[in-house]
Amino acid sequence: MPAANAANPFGLVGLAVMGQNLVLNIESRGFAVSVYNRSGEVTEAFAAAHPGKRLTATKSLPELVATLARPRKILLMVKAGGAVDAVLDQLVPLLEAGDIVIDGGNSHYTDTERRDAALAAKGLRFVGCGVSGGEEGARKGPSIMPGGPASAWQVLKPIFESIAAKVGPNRDEPCVMHIGEGGAGHYVKMVHNGIEYGDMQLICEAYALMQAAGMGTDAMADVFARWNDGELQSYLIEITSHILRQRDADTGAPLVDVILDKAGQKGTGQWTLASAADNAVVVSTINAAVEARVLSSMKAARVAASTRLQGPAPRLAMPAAELVPRLHEALYASKIVSYAQGLDLMRTMGEKKGWNLDLGGIARIWRGGCIIRARFLGHIAEAWRAPAGAPANLMLAPFFEAVLNRAQAAWREVVAMGVTAGVPVPAMGASLAYYDAYRSARLPANLLQAQRDFFGAHTYERIDRPAGRAFHTQWPEVIG
Repeated sequence: MPAANAANPFGLVGLAVMGQNLVLNIESRGFAVSVYNRSGEVTEAFAAAHPGKRLTATKSLPELVATLARPRKILLMVKAGGAVDAVLDQLVPLLEAGDIVIDGGNSHYTDTERRDAALAAKGLRFVGCGVSGGEEGARKGPSIMPGGPASAWQVLKPIFESIAAKVGPNRDEPCVMHIGEGGAGHYVKMVHNGIEYGDMQLICEAYALMQAAGMGTDAMADVFARWNDGELQSYLIEITSHILRQRDADTGAPLVDVILDKAGQKGTGQWTLASAADNAVVVSTINAAVEARVLSSMKAARVAASTRLQGPAPRLAMPAAELVPRLHEALYASKIVSYAQGLDLMRTMGEKKGWNLDLGGIARIWRGGCIIRARFLGHIAEAWRAPAGAPANLMLAPFFEAVLNRAQAAWREVVAMGVTAGVPVPAMGASLAYYDAYRSARLPANLLQAQRDFFGAHTYERIDRPAGRAFHTQWPEVIG
């Protein structure tokens, strides 16, 4: 292990599993790393477990800072929220102008912008950096979404490009790029997680429909494995096939059948919904996915209601052989809508904040390392490189337009079967409703606007008058 006065190019604070794996990734790319954890025992144990590695275990933040070459580059891998501020309160007084602090946790982008402004006033550079890929990605190559000052990106680029996942024909395209100033990196990671919520819920609904068709877990695993060799290829589809094959060591039953149906969440999906509401952007698929997790947590209430509220038995009459190809189309089409909504939110917020987000580039760096990595992200990247320019909505990109037009009949059939059989398909249904609303030249909002004018004199426009002119009707008085 290097001496304590070594001028290491990188430092990391926070040696939980993600932090440890990132350290090992960075060190394996040729960069010596100084490490610090609030619990000194963890720091010493980590260093002792990796003899021969270019690691400098430090016992305090001042010691960590003293071991780093200038400009110092320090990655914080601590719990989002107050813990980040607590570390910064201790760390910032030890730093000098030009030093770089990176927050690699799932911080809310508004916290990142606050911290960025505070550190910039002291001549320091703060980078809010989304990191996706879980423990395995952190060790072998994650997708990295750094925001903050462009000058900081130029310093960090060699390190981040070396540790990021690699994609492309020659596996030489790093899954990292500078996202934008301020909180852009953490904002894009937040929306990434919202899309991830949608992806996972859509897969769960496909699983529920297969169950309702009488398919066993091994048969389902075979379907997901086949799907992973085609258009639906993705990390989440792949792991689903493995999950469905796994047997419980205690009972021998499929492990998924003995897992309690209560889903957790850490808040990024809810943050995405709040931002969408603030920006008047529809993210109905993500919303349905978040609400599905909330409903799943109401286990006791659901069990009680199941004995009182009536509905059909969750059984599909369609044979599995006929259901599966239709389900493929419904899942694919719904997935496209989920991404269309997420991209629309990022575009809207990027324009509002002046981040100049490269949505095609973001899709490219999501192709490897991250949880939502998938084959069709390449088609999203291509849509933003098209000679005609970026589409107004992902659904209108020629590739995706063709898929949706092809899939919509089966998509409707699947959603209708779910509703008829009493199998909840909230995300697929929300995706289809968005598709139908977006393609409707006329919606019933004319009646809604008349209602608003009736009770609140909010006025309305007319189809036979120039746009922008306001009209009001003296409606009949309603008493009682």
